[in-house]
Amino acid sequence: MRVALLQMTSGDDPAANRETILTAMEEARAIGADMLLTPEVSNCLSSSRTHQNAVLALEEEDETLAAVQAAAQGLWVLLGSLAVKTEDADGRFANRSFLIDGTGSIVARYDKMHMFDVTLSDTESYRESAGYRPGTQAVLADTPWGKIGLSICYDLRFAYLYRALAKAGAAFLTVPAAFAVPTGKAHWHTLLRARAIETGCFVFAPAQVGRHGGGTGALRETYGHSLVVAPWGEVLADAGQERGLTFVDIDPAQIEKARHRVPALTHDREFTGP
Repeated sequence: MRVALLQMTSGDDPAANRETILTAMEEARAIGADMLLTPEVSNCLSSSRTHQNAVLALEEEDETLAAVQAAAQGLWVLLGSLAVKTEDADGRFANRSFLIDGTGSIVARYDKMHMFDVTLSDTESYRESAGYRPGTQAVLADTPWGKIGLSICYDLRFAYLYRALAKAGAAFLTVPAAFAVPTGKAHWHTLLRARAIETGCFVFAPAQVGRHGGGTGALRETYGHSLVVAPWGEVLADAGQERGLTFVDIDPAQIEKARHRVPALTHDREFTGP
């Protein structure tokens, strides 16, 4: 299995971001990738609710989703997430991941469950739940290479989600992200390696990188460092802060090898308290 992770700097123009994704699909296909993975909010990264309301669409009307489905042609694609409108009365959006197969069919959808409501400093805070409604359903999907468990960004801090996905059969975990720089420097590599080690899964984490925003919202900076981590915890690829594609050849046999050496997924104990 050859995966391609797209590291990009999404702006607030969905059309421009869409062209970046479609170009990456062509390149990934030409170099023999089986699957391309894009970061969180690949279609629009903006802090302006007014602008989002103007440019975002319901899933069935989203032009990026339709274009990727049409262009799949043998290439699987994980759209790490798209910001899409919902019909919720409060007007909040969904932060939704899509797994698309080589025929362009949507195999799975996952709405980000854990909302990034944090204050990192006096000058940097986020209230994701003000604009996005949280999902409630963990999602596992079949692929020709094994089952994939879906997650998005801040979900990474909630280990129980990944253990549940692995115990349900996941061989691969996806963590598309738009990670903030302070938390990225402190925690990104450690948490991704931990999730791989705890579950014996490959972890694919395509990320946003660089400075976003300006005209329609506050300036935001993301950490980059798209990673592929092996089931034993080795970092197989780190995209640093460069935009573009990172290719990795995956050997699924490493999953059973790691789980045989430390079969922690079979050692759960019931307990009481605290």
